[in-house]
Amino acid sequence: MNLKPRFENFKGMVLIGLHRKMSMAQNQTYELWKEFGPLRKALASDANLYAIEIYPDTDFFQKFSPLREFEKWAAISKSDVAEVPEALSEIEIPSGEYAVFSYRGKPSEAQATFQYIYGEWLPKSDYEMDARPYFALMDESYKGEHPDSKEEFWIPIKKK
Repeated sequence: MNLKPRFENFKGMVLIGLHRKMSMAQNQTYELWKEFGPLRKALASDANLYAIEIYPDTDFFQKFSPLREFEKWAAISKSDVAEVPEALSEIEIPSGEYAVFSYRGKPSEAQATFQYIYGEWLPKSDYEMDARPYFALMDESYKGEHPDSKEEFWIPIKKK
């Protein structure tokens, strides 16, 4: 695998959604999105989706354990919603540099891509992970578990 990222200077954004603490061993991603889906459809059915992960430290993957917890969000941009329901929380993604990897395929099969990004590309690059949220952007080309589904993985980075 030899994915090449593009580099983006992200301007920052406020998102709204639901969040949970979880680990890879106690993954609750499906339940989180199942709960968020009806809320998103009622608010802004055509809004881009954001899957956000906030790791406890920048070497989360170097010291990986399937039991380590992180915070996961299912969200949309606050600017897509006229009035924010009480059931949803706000999260601000601060500005900063990101390495953006385009992914095509089933989300359930993205593990090899993540292993490449965090296990090969990042250690060999001129960058290290920054202490800002990671997110995946899913726009109209995202088709769930379809093999032609597309999404972008936004990795927060800073120069080593």
